Amino acid sequence: MKNIEEMIKELPPELQQEVEDFIKFLLEKHVRKPIGKFEFGWAGALKDLRDLYTSVELQHKISEWRIGEK
Repeated sequence: MKNIEEMIKELPPELQQEVEDFIKFLLEKHVRKPIGKFEFGWAGALKDLRDLYTSVELQHKISEWRIGEK
C-alpha cells in the first residue's frame, strides 16, 4: 500500500494544492485556542420583566419568543 506522500505526488498540481489546503484547514480546526474571560454584558437585560414573570415563566416566555409563538 502506498503512503500518503506517494499518493499526493500522483495527483495533478491543482489537486495537490487542494490537499494542502485541506490539511491546513484540519490543522487549524484542531488547534485549541485559549478561551478568554466570559463577558456578561447581557446580565440584567431582562430585569424590567422580573416583576411580570417568575424565573420559570420567563424561561417559557423566552422559548416562545425564540420559536415565534404568540
